[in-house]
Amino acid sequence: MRTRVLRADVQDGCAVINDAVNLLVAGEVVAFPTETVYGLGCNALDNKAVEKVFAAKGRPSDNPLIVHIAHFAQIKPLVREIPDIAIKLAEKFWPGPLTLVLLSSGAAAKGVTAGLDTIAIRMPAHPVALEIISKSDLPIAAPSANRSGRPSPTDAVHVLSDMDGRIPLIIDAGKTNIGLESTVLDLTREIPVILRPGGVTAEMLKQVLGEVLIDESVLNAFDFGGSVASPGMKHTHYAPQAEMIVVCGEMLNVVPKIRQMAKGFSNVGKRVGILATSETASQYPEDYCVLTPGSRLAPQIYASNLFASLREFDVLGVDVILAEGLSTQNEGLAIMNRMLKAAGFNVVNAD
Repeated sequence: MRTRVLRADVQDGCAVINDAVNLLVAGEVVAFPTETVYGLGCNALDNKAVEKVFAAKGRPSDNPLIVHIAHFAQIKPLVREIPDIAIKLAEKFWPGPLTLVLLSSGAAAKGVTAGLDTIAIRMPAHPVALEIISKSDLPIAAPSANRSGRPSPTDAVHVLSDMDGRIPLIIDAGKTNIGLESTVLDLTREIPVILRPGGVTAEMLKQVLGEVLIDESVLNAFDFGGSVASPGMKHTHYAPQAEMIVVCGEMLNVVPKIRQMAKGFSNVGKRVGILATSETASQYPEDYCVLTPGSRLAPQIYASNLFASLREFDVLGVDVILAEGLSTQNEGLAIMNRMLKAAGFNVVNAD
């Protein structure tokens, strides 16, 4: 299969968007941008189309997909009921990086829900994504457009690296804005539960809900025996090719601990990569591969560059990545969730 990459925006991309729409309606798979990461989209009502997404990603069948909509009315056929709190959250955060888990009506293809009685739905805040979904007049199931287990793609170049020859079309609209997948919030429980943190933080949700819980798998390894309620809950996600270790603790202790560990790995012939913040990057020797997604004082910028940095370590050919742990406040919770899962919860405490 030849994979085409076409540049599009809402001003001059009508023909390109129509190409994407025609493929989706025909049961094919298309990669397109959202504000979070690039998605691998298909008709959420078509079982064969959904199977193509799983095949392209090499994704386990027990991992559910998120359904993307362009208008609130599209949610109604997909769910048994729309609770008042879902309407309130949609009014506050949609379009945007918040996915709501609701009771499924059974209308979506079986692979979308992975056999669960719930369905995950969001409305992306990207003009190209909204135009494609609206013009197709379909709910679009779209996991991240990467091979399963790899860092999610925040640029069309990343998608092509993973999906070349696997899908017919990639819509390129440049770098994504947020850079981490959406927050997934389960509304089927008595108290709403964050299954995956993202751009809509726990602090933001508490302002609307009053009380919200965070699933224990967010910051801890958890052995799931079967299907999970949300993408990204199993701990083999977002991983670079190199071994990755997250070093946590007070920064006064983290930097010397990483320098000590880096020297040890280097002494046995391993090429070392260090994932540092802009505040500390200059404190590491130049003979290591030091990448800086951003400042710990600007977690939104750090988050937008995290996955690209993990992919850059692959290009640099490092053997081990030593990453500075961050605070779990606000956007830091989503960053640490991705870093810990990328490292397979391989953590060293520097204190």
